Amino acid sequence: MTEPQVALIAPAMAAALSRYLQRKQGLSGASANTVSAYASDLRDFLGFMTLHMGGLDTPRALGEIRQADMRAWMAYARGRDLSARALARKLSAVRGFARFIADEASIDISAILATRAPKHTRGLPRPLSATDARDVLDTVALQTRADWAGLRDVAVVTLLYGCGLRVSEALSLTGRDAPLPDVLRMTGKGGRERLVPVLPVARRAVADYLSACPHAQTPDLPLFRAIRGGALDRRHVARVMEATRLQLGLPASATPHALRHSFATHLLAKGGDLRAIQELLGHASLRSTQVYTAVDSTRLMDVYESAHPRARG
Repeated sequence: MTEPQVALIAPAMAAALSRYLQRKQGLSGASANTVSAYASDLRDFLGFMTLHMGGLDTPRALGEIRQADMRAWMAYARGRDLSARALARKLSAVRGFARFIADEASIDISAILATRAPKHTRGLPRPLSATDARDVLDTVALQTRADWAGLRDVAVVTLLYGCGLRVSEALSLTGRDAPLPDVLRMTGKGGRERLVPVLPVARRAVADYLSACPHAQTPDLPLFRAIRGGALDRRHVARVMEATRLQLGLPASATPHALRHSFATHLLAKGGDLRAIQELLGHASLRSTQVYTAVDSTRLMDVYESAHPRARG
């Protein structure tokens, strides 16, 4: 089958997709990255169906899709080496768009809604040990030549591990947030606000960076600046973390986001309340936070199997 192209989508369908994405961002509070992912998934689906069915001229044509058509799309997607989890995400996007069109055009989308996502097992987060996390904080400054930039990278990483921030959240801070208060009000996924206590070590790390930063800080400019003064981007944080990981001999799972996992896992190991950790992470559902109990249990069994005399035979 020929690779679907965005240009194959009929103007009326493209307009409906645009309306849906605007609504998704406006009413659901979805982030720009989430909306972009939805757009890519839906254009891919509509491009395939346009070729497969010989045209989808209007949004009402979604009502003509049958389960055999959906199976053909899923087979095509799996043929592109998509994981079961990625395909389930695409199917979720398709269902959401189909419901939107059904509300607008009063069509039957039962074939789309009846399509089952492939089963997939949710992988457990892979946090760093407390020792490895401390080593990362001690080593990350060595990956950048300019001293002030090294202090900047330490400050970012400290916010990820010490406060459980996402990389995007740390980089969204502006000069208005400096000096860091005892508690930050963060807006995370889905527009959910949460209060995040800021440890003294994190406040000091940011203060040290700001005192050395050669770029003037103003309320509306990003707090974390690149070498030439622009906004620091997440690719730099990923590169610095990769260099640090290689220097320390840590596994590939030692990513910037793993520091957020480490924050949650280490809090839980110290007796932190699951509900409180949910609030600190900004999870909408406790189910998302409960995966860290599985991580803690897995680590406990690893220790048991390696140290208990009976376990060693």
